[in-house]
Amino acid sequence: MANGWARDGAVQDQIDDSINDAVRTARASMPAGESPAHCDACGEPIPEARRKALPGVRTCVSCQSARDRTRVHSGINRRASKDSQLR
Repeated sequence: MANGWARDGAVQDQIDDSINDAVRTARASMPAGESPAHCDACGEPIPEARRKALPGVRTCVSCQSARDRTRVHSGINRRASKDSQLR
């Protein structure tokens, strides 16, 4: 069911696009390559088990946890409502 000027299925298209964008962003931030023996942020050793589980990881668990807490998600407004465009 479309609203206003939108065609049928437009809302689902917006949802699909949002999910695809999030998946692309997550895949782009995944580590790749060889892992260093020490954390890039603090210099502490990265455990061998972590390096094997996540090839290309560059930070220790505590530094990565801190980065994850401060990660900012860019929200793309796909609603195109007048209220959201005025913000």
